[in-house]
Amino acid sequence: MAVRPHDTWYVSFEPKKLRPGKRAFSRATETFRSALEAKDFAKQKLTETKNVTAGTLNPHLPKRVISSAQIARWVEEPSETL
Repeated sequence: MAVRPHDTWYVSFEPKKLRPGKRAFSRATETFRSALEAKDFAKQKLTETKNVTAGTLNPHLPKRVISSAQIARWVEEPSETL
């Protein structure tokens, strides 16, 4: 995963399953410049799978980690504009 210099958020998800007999990666990750972009992407992925997580990339502070149990609530929170 190549991180662009200004990306501060990531969303990790379980990709769609491939045909039987094909092995897929267990997780895929996308990076974003803002929480708003990350939330929009996470909302899309939640329609495909419930195993979605998100958080901030180092060295961004404050550190945030959003578990799959918290993700539905997080995407509905108002985003701060950065």
